[in-house]
Amino acid sequence: MKLAIVEDRTPNLYVLQYDPSAWHVQALIVIPRFAFTLSALECRKPLAPTARRAGWVGCNIRLDKIPSDARIPIIREGHILPSRNVRHAYDRLRSLQNLNPEKRGWTLDVLQSVRSLGREEFTLQEVYANAGALAKLHPRNLHVRDKIRQQLQVLRDLGLIEFRAPGAYKLR
Repeated sequence: MKLAIVEDRTPNLYVLQYDPSAWHVQALIVIPRFAFTLSALECRKPLAPTARRAGWVGCNIRLDKIPSDARIPIIREGHILPSRNVRHAYDRLRSLQNLNPEKRGWTLDVLQSVRSLGREEFTLQEVYANAGALAKLHPRNLHVRDKIRQQLQVLRDLGLIEFRAPGAYKLR
């Protein structure tokens, strides 16, 4: 999966939740192929030496590490959403596919960091508070605060956030 992300070969992921007793779909979301980052992966234990593919290591996809913007609902609480809403949500993110996978990873990680603040309006200092977590996700980058500012500009250019004043931002 890591190689698929780095080589930009991941497929779209559809996640379905249903009521098994009634065979009724409760929720369906799509995660676009360009929304996967290495930070959303969690390595599993290698297969036992007695397994046919001994030593193989799989992964879990941590949906909570994928920004909510990239978890596009198609069905919510058993109701199909209007197709124009689904298309709009997808189109909002489509320009991410033009970024190379490494830069895209930073952009989505900063967006997830902003979303974790739980507010529509936020400050640069509040995002800086997550610099330690971002540094762990990207240990080779020695200029995390600079990268955060750069990625906020990318998010602005993508139309996902807007600058309100120096050091003040708003989610769109």
